[in-house]
Amino acid sequence: MATFKDFRNSVKPNWCPGCGDFSVQAAIQRAAANVGLEPDDLAVVSGIGCSGRISGYINAYGFHGIHGRSLPIAQGVKMANKDLTVIASGGDGDGFAIGLGHTIHAIRRNIDVTYIVMDNQIYGLTKGQTSPRSDVGFKTKSTPQGSVESALSVMEMALTAGATFVAQSFSTDLKELTALIEAGINHKGFSLINVFSPCVTYNKVNTYDWFKENLTKLSDIEGYDHNNKLVAMQTLMENKGLVTGLIYQNVEQKSYQELISGYSEQPLSKSDLDLSEDQFNDLVAEFM
Repeated sequence: MATFKDFRNSVKPNWCPGCGDFSVQAAIQRAAANVGLEPDDLAVVSGIGCSGRISGYINAYGFHGIHGRSLPIAQGVKMANKDLTVIASGGDGDGFAIGLGHTIHAIRRNIDVTYIVMDNQIYGLTKGQTSPRSDVGFKTKSTPQGSVESALSVMEMALTAGATFVAQSFSTDLKELTALIEAGINHKGFSLINVFSPCVTYNKVNTYDWFKENLTKLSDIEGYDHNNKLVAMQTLMENKGLVTGLIYQNVEQKSYQELISGYSEQPLSKSDLDLSEDQFNDLVAEFM
């Protein structure tokens, strides 16, 4: 049986020292081992940005996609080979700006993929510009007078879009983050896990200390019910979205693959895709 060390490779991450993404990488590796995966059971698909490099730092199948497009690729991989555990990953700019349309539709489609977003409220790779998660008044190179746009409330958005698994964590809490990724992998449907992953180089506001002072653990809220969407939404609004833990889960709704009529039990990746001459001619005839 694989251990988390089996999900390590020889590529050394070039993230800034102290970046929260190191913990996210470690949590993915630990979660994969804990649920009983082998490296060739896992595919990690990432987008562009500092966090997009993560697909190359894990010993598994990896695909470094283009900006905002990790989810279409990840969904294609899952549809072609449902035997794979597929994790999509990226930053808040990747998933909630250029890729927001894909995020919304992946949520409502409920395909069996786990999406991990490393949320640092800034564009780090391009040297510090405002992201969709930056607060009003946030000063960066692109908003020197302070941002006038409201930050996107992504957890509330996910609930509204019909998400069946919504969770949030903090990169310093490796135990909780690992457990949430395990739960996301085991969930039969789309799992969104937003991770507060501070940028130590360009974001001097949303720091580790800031999050420690402002985050509320759902496990500390007596009687919190993650199966109740109304409670989840109310709790998010009361805490300005700054909560960690399993926010909401719906185990009753079927996944995308379960709803498709005629979806083969045999993965497409293992099917015989050769066409006979008669089959080819029949297909061409449909367009004549």
